[in-house]
Amino acid sequence: MFQKLDDVEKRYDELTGKISDPEVIARTNEWQKLMKEHSDMTPIVEKYREYKKVKANYEEALEMMKEEDKEIKDLAEAEMLESKEKLRVIEEELKILLIPKDPDDDKNAICEIRGGAGGEEAALFAGTLFRMYSMYAERKHWKIEILNENETGLGGYKEISFMVTGKGVYSRLKFESGVHRVQRVPDTESSGRIHTSTATVAVLPVVEDVEIDINPADIKMDVFRASGAGGQHVNKTSSAVRLTHIPTGLVAECQTERSQVQNREYAMRLLSSRLYEIEKNKRDSELANERKSQVGSGDRSEKIRTYNYPQGRITDHRIGLSIFQMEDFLNGNLDEMLDSLIAADRAERLKGEEE
Repeated sequence: MFQKLDDVEKRYDELTGKISDPEVIARTNEWQKLMKEHSDMTPIVEKYREYKKVKANYEEALEMMKEEDKEIKDLAEAEMLESKEKLRVIEEELKILLIPKDPDDDKNAICEIRGGAGGEEAALFAGTLFRMYSMYAERKHWKIEILNENETGLGGYKEISFMVTGKGVYSRLKFESGVHRVQRVPDTESSGRIHTSTATVAVLPVVEDVEIDINPADIKMDVFRASGAGGQHVNKTSSAVRLTHIPTGLVAECQTERSQVQNREYAMRLLSSRLYEIEKNKRDSELANERKSQVGSGDRSEKIRTYNYPQGRITDHRIGLSIFQMEDFLNGNLDEMLDSLIAADRAERLKGEEE
């Protein structure tokens, strides 16, 4: 570990020189990449330098314990024990900081929610989830833009896709990918019988054009008139756009904007993110030391969470955590759950690094 830390510190010092070099600053793209690398390394280097300082204090205290003066020896022993405990804590912090970071964590995200098993009740649950994520985004001061929506007559969604922009969006929302199950009595159920329905959530990182290369010849574009429940969003012109990626058969559409150009841009973002996800999954599966994290694979066919209304309980099956503040949770207070998922993922990856 310490050889790796020495190499990181050496690279950090090299970057410090480069990012203040006027010639490098003039090359904007290169300078921005170096600045990001420098910024990512800063917490590791600062913690390592703190470790070296405490280690020096520890070794100095050990030397002082050789003194014959009892008072000096007692002070030195107290200093040694304090430094020893600090070193243990800092070592654990350094191990966590050295875990390879998901390169997509800083990206914005595209979320797709689809009603699954359960008909209209599943569509209503999809609407509940969209409201929950919207309220969470508001708490985090993130921005949401709807890309595509297919509403039902009762106010639910057969499907809805939306982009979330802000700081650290993907790093937190990526754990929401999978099947969400709800157990509740539908408003339309007169006998009071509990129904089980599902909705599927997919969270994709928003990618830049340079990250994935799409041949324009592989894209088929169809235009059509936008439509919505109850006549909402209806256009008299064909502004809605559907893009099909011919090699994979992937389809992305957008009809929320009045401009065909803007709808095409949003549909292209969605398509790019889906293609990037395929490449990312393929790349990850090819890694020889890949481990399936205990917080799940992110596969959208995997059941990850149950919302039990009669018991007021939300249970995440990946980590076995139950929260009993249903209303609070559905009003966007997701941090306790997401923090626990992030901690479990970190612990699993740390375990993988040590093996």
